[in-house]
Amino acid sequence: MTASATLPVPVWRDELEHEYAALAERLEPLVPCLEIPLHLPWIDAINKLKRQRGAVIMAHSYQSPEIFHGVADITGDSLGLAQAAADCDADLIVVCGVHFMAESAKILAPEKTVLIPDLEAGCSLASSITAADVRALRAQHPGVPVVSYANTSAAVKAESDAICTSANAVQVVESMGAAKVIFLPDEYLGRHVASQTKVELVLWHGRCEVHEKFTAQQARHAREQFDAMLVAHPECPPEVLAEVDFVGSTTAMGKWLEREKPARVALITECSMADNLRAQFPATQFIKPCNLCPHMQRITLQNIYASLRDMKHAVEVPADIRVRARAALERMLAIGRRESV
Repeated sequence: MTASATLPVPVWRDELEHEYAALAERLEPLVPCLEIPLHLPWIDAINKLKRQRGAVIMAHSYQSPEIFHGVADITGDSLGLAQAAADCDADLIVVCGVHFMAESAKILAPEKTVLIPDLEAGCSLASSITAADVRALRAQHPGVPVVSYANTSAAVKAESDAICTSANAVQVVESMGAAKVIFLPDEYLGRHVASQTKVELVLWHGRCEVHEKFTAQQARHAREQFDAMLVAHPECPPEVLAEVDFVGSTTAMGKWLEREKPARVALITECSMADNLRAQFPATQFIKPCNLCPHMQRITLQNIYASLRDMKHAVEVPADIRVRARAALERMLAIGRRESV
C-alpha cells in the first residue's frame, strides 16, 4: 500500500467554520447553503494536499463555484488557462476543465505533470472533428491555411497552422494573411467571425452542445419579462446573437459587466459562468436562461482530491503531435487577447 492510499477521507471538524468563514460567505449566494458544510472538508483537504504536492489548480470559468472559488489558484477562459500553463512555475498542474484544456497545458508545459480529475470530461466540439478530417479539408483546399478553435484535440491542433479562442478568433484569422482560411470546428463561432472580417472562411459543422440549444425566443423572453440586458457567447446560433446587446468570450463578458453595470443581465452561456460572476457583481441581478455543460460538471471536489492524492490522471501527448501542436498554440499566444469589449 502506498503512502497516498492511506490518506483519510475528509471529514468535518468544527474549526472549518472559522477557518473558511470568508469563503462560506462568498459561496452562500452561489450554492445551496446546506451544501457548504459538505464542501468545506473537501476544500480544506484539497488545499492542504495541493500545498504538500506543490501543485497549481487551474479552473475554467464553467467550473462550479465551490471549485472556482474554493480550490482554484488560477481561473479563466481557455486562452487565460493556456497562457497560465505556459508561464506556470509549478511542476504539477491540475486542470479543472475538459480534456482538450489539459492537453493544451501539457503541450505548452511538457516538462510538467498535468493531471485531469476525470478522463471522460470531453467536449462535443473536440469530438466533432479528427486529424484525418483536417487533412481531407487541406486536400480539398490546397494552400489554404487552417485555424482551429482551442476546443479541439491535440491531434487536430497538430494539423493546424494556428489555434484561436473566441477572444482572438478574428485576429488569428486575419494574421494568416490569406484571402481564404479553413476555420474549425465551430460553425456558429465561424459565422460570427465571418461577419467581422473580409477573409473567406471554409467552415466545419461542429457545434457546442451547450450553446447550440439556446433560441432567439429565450433571449427575447429574458429581455421582455425581466427587462434584462443580454450577453451571449459566440458559440450560440446566429439568431440568438442577433438579439443580444453584447457578444464575447467568457472573459469579455466579465469586462462588459464591469463597464456597463446593468441592473439585470441574462448571460446566454454555461450556467456556472453566471454563478461565478454573481460573486464579482453582487449589485447585478443575473437571469439564467443557461445550460450546464455535462462535461465540465464531471469535475468535482471529490475527484480533484483523488487526483491529487493518487496522482491521476496524467495527461500525455506524443512528442510528434506535441511539437506541431505547440507551434500552432504559440501562434495564438503571440497574438493574445484582442477582442473589443
